Amino acid sequence: MTARLHLLKAGARSLIQDAGFRGGRGIGVPSSGVLDRDALYALNRLLGNEDGAAAIEVALVPPRLEARDAPLRLALGPGLKGQVEGDNARPIEAWTAFTLHPGETVALSLDPGCPVALIGLGGTPDLPRALGSHATLPRAGLGGFGRALRDGDEIALDAPPAEEADLRFATPPAEETGPIRAVPGPQAEWFTPEAMARFFDSAYRVGAETDRMGMRLEGPGLTHSERGADIISDGIAPGAIQVPGSGQPIVLLADAQTTGGYPKIATVIGADLSRLARLAPGDRLRFEAVTVETAEDAARARRAALDRMAESIVTAGAGRIDRRALWSANLVSGVVDALCPDHFPNHSEKERP
Repeated sequence: MTARLHLLKAGARSLIQDAGFRGGRGIGVPSSGVLDRDALYALNRLLGNEDGAAAIEVALVPPRLEARDAPLRLALGPGLKGQVEGDNARPIEAWTAFTLHPGETVALSLDPGCPVALIGLGGTPDLPRALGSHATLPRAGLGGFGRALRDGDEIALDAPPAEEADLRFATPPAEETGPIRAVPGPQAEWFTPEAMARFFDSAYRVGAETDRMGMRLEGPGLTHSERGADIISDGIAPGAIQVPGSGQPIVLLADAQTTGGYPKIATVIGADLSRLARLAPGDRLRFEAVTVETAEDAARARRAALDRMAESIVTAGAGRIDRRALWSANLVSGVVDALCPDHFPNHSEKERP
């Protein structure tokens, strides 16, 4: 069954993203994909999709959406909430999967201080793939629409018949706190011992110059060793923390380049990368040095926690009247007649002596 998702309003920066491009880094193509991989994994489990399936990543001002042709299934990630308008009008909270029927619309809002969020899509979008992915890299015109979504765009979704019930997690993910964990290096020797200690002992603030490529941090300056502030360009990955000559760190994110010529003081572990997606300009963060072994253990623990959460899917909105379901039901079946012997033998007035 094919349904169409119509963007009445596209929002400030809405992009089709998934788990990212595959095998392109060797030819200079960034990984791209969603910033919050934990949310993508959880929303796809909530929708019954394959891991890594496409979603809409939104920023600043979220879109207003309408279903056309057939019912379609959506799910809201953390920081988002919505209001369905139509026959079955109702509010939708974060971490909820719901059905939008043809002609119904949903207006979305983003919590203050939440920079980006995800809208899960039930099914597979009928859009071009690049490097096996629906991810969008606008500066290269790759994937999805090759650009940010615009007012009036439509996304055709090939999906099974949509469920009626709103679903949610019985135990939504707890907000993680504490320092962002990072493995020192790989160019730790390009920094003085004092700079290494200062980096892990200090608080930094997310700067205004933050986008999908990287997050500039503001805080205590970091001094390079006698080796200087430049290296021969080498491979770089999301989570790497470069320090240019200014001494202010830059955390690289999903759309980061594949090579870089600034020394990297540390690399954020995979289990904490999604936490960076939830930081807005002005937020503060600290870093904690961990080993590679600790990073691997944390990745396994994080996936196990997400899997446990995914096993706790329940029906949302208990006690809410579903008017569409009510109208489709036979409301007069099953009635009884107190005077009919077949309904209440030996209890009707007719059978009393």
